[in-house]
Amino acid sequence: MRLDLNSDLGESFGRWALGDDEAMLGLVTSANVACGFHAGDPSTLRRTVSDAAVNGVVVGAQVAYADLAGFGRRFIDVPPADLTADVLYQLGGLEAMCRVAGTAVRYVKPHGALYNATVHHEEQARAVVEAVAEYDTSLPVLGLPGSALLRVAEARGLRAVPEFFVDRGYTPDGALVSRRDPGALLHDPAEVTERLLRMVSDGVVRAVDGTDVPVAAESACVHGDSPGAVEMATAVRAGLEKAGVDVRGFV
Repeated sequence: MRLDLNSDLGESFGRWALGDDEAMLGLVTSANVACGFHAGDPSTLRRTVSDAAVNGVVVGAQVAYADLAGFGRRFIDVPPADLTADVLYQLGGLEAMCRVAGTAVRYVKPHGALYNATVHHEEQARAVVEAVAEYDTSLPVLGLPGSALLRVAEARGLRAVPEFFVDRGYTPDGALVSRRDPGALLHDPAEVTERLLRMVSDGVVRAVDGTDVPVAAESACVHGDSPGAVEMATAVRAGLEKAGVDVRGFV
């Protein structure tokens, strides 16, 4: 078995520090790096991609709504053409930082509310995919299994990569539990490691109502901004390796 381990990084802003990117980059194989719209200032982004390059971690652009105050977690009904332009702008900015660090943007993943919107919002999913396709058709798109985003990406000729969330609760229909609801976030490293290994071996995850939901994923996400993120990523990585899973990037 082979599995990528990704995390949202580069989300500090100015004097506001979020997460331990340095430690996480020693554990994950792919980094979803903020692009300045929901988090991340230029110096933070440059440092993050440089550290990723040193650690041999694949860099992905984590594109988002222009929502610094809300950390990109508020839905914005952006017109499709504007959203495509926003995504292109973010890709170009992060690519510049990558180029001087000796690496490159290798995939794209929406963040927060944009990620959730593109599960069902066909217009916004198409707008994101159009930006990626216009920029570089070789870039994979990372998203929720069964989402409009992955379906549209595949139809457009892009590689669609399904992911699993290690530290998030699932609804019976395979969506993520809203952060406003009970069971949205998981905090026990042993528990999340066990459920990830079950996903790898059996292709299912236990939903908040106790039912098993089918999930097939090429990448697993551990949020870098969660309390205890480093401990969780450490436990997950060790658990995967002990189970004989080849932990490496999907690109």
